[in-house]
Amino acid sequence: MELVLSERASASPRPAALVEARARAQLMHTFWFHELQAAELMCWALLRFNDAEPEFRRGLVKIWRDEVRHMGLYAEHIRALGFSLGAFPVRDWFWQRVPACSTKTMFVALLGMGLEAANLEHAPRFAQWFRAAGDARGGDLQDRVASEEIGHVRFATYWFKRWTGADDFETWVEALPRPLSPLLMRGKTINRAARLAAGMSEAFIDQLAAYQPEPTGR
Repeated sequence: MELVLSERASASPRPAALVEARARAQLMHTFWFHELQAAELMCWALLRFNDAEPEFRRGLVKIWRDEVRHMGLYAEHIRALGFSLGAFPVRDWFWQRVPACSTKTMFVALLGMGLEAANLEHAPRFAQWFRAAGDARGGDLQDRVASEEIGHVRFATYWFKRWTGADDFETWVEALPRPLSPLLMRGKTINRAARLAAGMSEAFIDQLAAYQPEPTGR
């Protein structure tokens, strides 16, 4: 298998386009590569933060196993749709940004409480899209990943609170590598129930939902 890296993100298929197997396979391929990057970055964190608490490091290994298992599920469905891994270009967006985290606090703030938490909103939306296109199996897969993502976000939230002594929105924003914005780390509609189950407070979720970047001067 050979992967072709793209400098620019490919346009995501629109919901109506998912009636075509190719469009669904392309979207699943994107999800598969997200899982691959997440798995690799768990290994990166094990090496980068090798003096972290053993409990934290064991948690990274557990999440790594989940990501690899998700990769397998996505790969299986891509093949069922008649395509193979490497059939679509990929973008290493996570790798371009997550290694900017110089501390373990920044790492859990960005990857767990940020990018994985956003999937608590994105995955259920994609599940609806797949089902609307007649792909119940694809919808079920998105629901399964979203459900298991809650544990990943809970893990990150727990360690963020433990290391900072706080769980407020402002402390989290300060821990994000610049110039990344909280806007990237939420869906259009906040999945409040999932975020609460992941250990985020009502106040945190309210501020995330209401967040707007400060206007820049002309």
